[in-house]
Amino acid sequence: MLQQLPTIAFAPWTPITPSNKGASLGTGASKMSQLPVLRSDFHGLKLQFGHLYADVHGTRRPGFFCCTNRRSSRGRNIKKRETLPQNVDLPQIMPKKKKKPYPIPLKKIQQAARADKKLAEMGIEKPLEPPKNGILVPVLIPFAYEVLDAWKILIRGLAQLLHVVPVHACSECSEIHVAQIGHDIQDCRGPTSGIRKGYHSWIKGSINDVLLPIESYHMYDPFGRRIKHETRFNYDRIPAVVELCIQAGVELPEYPSRRRTEPIRMMGKKVIEMGGFVEEPGSTCAQMGSGSLILEIDTYRALERFPAPAESEIAKIAQETLNAYEKVKWGVTKLMRKYTVKACGYCSEVHVGPWGHKAKLCGEFKHQWRDGKHGWQDATVDEVFPPNYVWHAEDPKGPPLTSALKKFYGKAPAVVEVCIQAGARVPNKYRPLMRLDIVVPENEESRLVA
Repeated sequence: MLQQLPTIAFAPWTPITPSNKGASLGTGASKMSQLPVLRSDFHGLKLQFGHLYADVHGTRRPGFFCCTNRRSSRGRNIKKRETLPQNVDLPQIMPKKKKKPYPIPLKKIQQAARADKKLAEMGIEKPLEPPKNGILVPVLIPFAYEVLDAWKILIRGLAQLLHVVPVHACSECSEIHVAQIGHDIQDCRGPTSGIRKGYHSWIKGSINDVLLPIESYHMYDPFGRRIKHETRFNYDRIPAVVELCIQAGVELPEYPSRRRTEPIRMMGKKVIEMGGFVEEPGSTCAQMGSGSLILEIDTYRALERFPAPAESEIAKIAQETLNAYEKVKWGVTKLMRKYTVKACGYCSEVHVGPWGHKAKLCGEFKHQWRDGKHGWQDATVDEVFPPNYVWHAEDPKGPPLTSALKKFYGKAPAVVEVCIQAGARVPNKYRPLMRLDIVVPENEESRLVA
């Protein structure tokens, strides 16, 4: 981009003669030095000088001009100020009569499968790195312990906060609401919603309504024999987050796990060396008492085990619970980058391990075609640790939310909403989702808002 400087910045043109050679250049330079130059206007500009021929009174006189061009900013690290949007919509809810999209594009999955098949045809083993070959990643072991500790804090803190923060759940659908009374938004999809004109049938909510219980089978050897439909009762069901931490290196006496010292060898999809099958130890769940570790990692009867906190400790517990929630979510994301977790493409079933189980428990779309078997694919973080979004109530003690102002309300994860109403600080990343910067109009003013 070339920019010609104003002509008033230069001296009048004078003819170049042997007696005044260089006079025009010198005068122009002295005038140019007196220009008021703004730093922002000339940042990164390159000055160039050349000859200019102006026609004055029919006579062409030589002179000098100055041009500028901006240097390319390619390769320079320019930090832009991060601006958060005013509002953000929730991700689109996929219909139940349709398979979930693959987290990894199908084209990449097919390319990887063709590459593995080509290596197998050539008699070359499939290159596997920890933990894909059954060996633990030592760096992630202490991190897995931190995630499990944050999971315990989350359950304990949420159980205490539910004594002081009211939560309502619909008896006909999965909707919940965190406020003194339930909302009046007509979005119920339960069996008898037509009789109620879409209004929810509110009852008292529990901790499992806020923190959705996503469970998985615990396997002593994730690379061993696959769970069959007839043997599914021989395995314990525990939270998927806990099972992920166990396979990442956490040692729990109640749930032992096999730790390999020799890597697994595969050729294509076939395992050619896995160290043999090991007899799994019997379940010890029935032998544990009520004060064991099993109760600390599960939400079963959590409201009875943890009493209501003192009024002066509510805000502190709320902040600790919110921090634990963020740490668990970040930890699950980091562990899933290394350890394989499978999810059904039709229902909410999750399996932590390299291969999904063979239990015929899927009853969703076209399950008859699959004989009740799950359609396994790579899982996402929201499937292992679902956020469970709820409507954000700006005034929990105010009037209920209405359908007429539905587009002005924001949403937030249920755990975040409970902690915020208990006194925790609102994280910046949830502000656009909760639409805290939007003023909700009155009912009669909503039609006047563009």
